[in-house]
Amino acid sequence: MDSSRKAGDTMQADLSSPLSTAELVQRLAAIPAANISDAQERIGVASALSPSWPGARLAGPAYTVWTRPGDNLYIHKALEEVQPGDVIVVNGGGDQSRALIGDMIGIRARNQGVAGFVIDGAVRDADALAECGLPVFARSVTPAGPYKFGPGRLQIPVAIDGVVVAPGDLVIADADGVVVVRRDDAEQVLAQAEAIEAREEAKRTAFAGAAS
Repeated sequence: MDSSRKAGDTMQADLSSPLSTAELVQRLAAIPAANISDAQERIGVASALSPSWPGARLAGPAYTVWTRPGDNLYIHKALEEVQPGDVIVVNGGGDQSRALIGDMIGIRARNQGVAGFVIDGAVRDADALAECGLPVFARSVTPAGPYKFGPGRLQIPVAIDGVVVAPGDLVIADADGVVVVRRDDAEQVLAQAEAIEAREEAKRTAFAGAAS
């Protein structure tokens, strides 16, 4: 970045040179989900979804799935099309009676380079998902397995915990939960989130100095 650029010019400069999805994902992944939420006026947060294992984090563009509650046929179909780096976002109707994925799907997805899953529903095999390193965020964990009959839809706007996610929207999740950024808003949200993070880091440094 040009060192002569003024701080107040940051957002304008970012918007004048559109960033690729990969660049947006890389930079958003470095920012806490809480700060991204603050940067978009604290909307777009799927508060009911949490990491299925400690330390799970993900960031990437959404590949969306809408499936009948308790049925994962269309998740299998999604794995035939998904691209490396995608986050598979599943509207499972919030059903917690049957897990929509487990370690078999998890291992397959990890081997294909999937960034992770965000599921408005339940999952299982949490320890095995942690072992294979696949980040998964869901409503709950249950040992009960899914059906595989359908119906379902792929790559259409879906809802997770009341948040609309369109294909290609950016999904960021960490220990605090899941936040969704509209692709069209991503550069503005990134600029705001990076500014918030910089201000908070300055405060942390000041507090540490005062304590010493």
